[in-house]
Amino acid sequence: MRTLLIINPYSRNGKSGRLAKKVMERLRSKGFDFDYTEINNFNDAYELSVKANKEGIDNIVAVGGDGTINKVLNGFYNEKGKRISSSRFGVIHTGTSPDFCKSYNIPADPGEAADVIIGQKIKNIPVGKIKLNTDAAGAKPQETKYFACCANIGLGASLARAAGTGIRAYLGDFLGTLVSFIRILLSYRGTAYRMAADGPLKEYKNVINISVGITKYIASGLKVYRDPAIEDKKFYVMKASNIGLNNILKLLTTVYSGKHFNNTSYLDLSYAGRVEILRSEVNNEVEFDGDPAGFLPCIIEMAEDRLPVFVS
Repeated sequence: MRTLLIINPYSRNGKSGRLAKKVMERLRSKGFDFDYTEINNFNDAYELSVKANKEGIDNIVAVGGDGTINKVLNGFYNEKGKRISSSRFGVIHTGTSPDFCKSYNIPADPGEAADVIIGQKIKNIPVGKIKLNTDAAGAKPQETKYFACCANIGLGASLARAAGTGIRAYLGDFLGTLVSFIRILLSYRGTAYRMAADGPLKEYKNVINISVGITKYIASGLKVYRDPAIEDKKFYVMKASNIGLNNILKLLTTVYSGKHFNNTSYLDLSYAGRVEILRSEVNNEVEFDGDPAGFLPCIIEMAEDRLPVFVS
């Protein structure tokens, strides 16, 4: 059995590299054989994941933050949503926001996550497939990418960009994201989107954000209640609209509690297996799993194949 650790030593302002060394010491102390390689950028993580999949590496493990995890995950799939190998995916989180770990019962502590890799317990998880523009003008061909937790259109993309500029290094993941969220929310202006969710295109006005997700974790403490009766072949689709001073506090309370809520004029939750969102005049950026990733228009569906992931 062959195991490859794909390590981002720069995540979490360089702390990831120190944590990765401790992880490797723990694996060696328990007689677990592995190889490792360090990346210089996120594209390295993707390329190395593709190579490892094609070489038939049994266990491909991302060691880093959300960006590293997502890029390694993307290396498991082709453009049609099919896995390119029988390799299994492991995650040892050494970054800032462990949403993937919280979603799939993987310890956030790197040492304990290493023990999960050793344990070899597998869960086959659904993965989202998104086809979208990679440049704002739409001059380049669309690309197909993948995500494990949640995609956001609108304010969520601005939040991911703002929270990733360094404020979390000073305030921490939760508080840094909360401060960025409130600051953007107070000045953000909604727009009209045309969206089809398992049906015809409809126009929704004054929308500040659309979340299309698989797990309850949207980003850095933001959560949504996902009805357990809804099969995991469907995404939740949550729209935040018509936000003003009269409902900002209610909105914040709801999305940070992750509790069940009744649909209102400012927050609406539904479920769909296929979501298409067209370009608007403004606010076309898309982010998923914590990082800005492209632009509208986009089509979101489930990948055809599930992904085997090591869990506790």
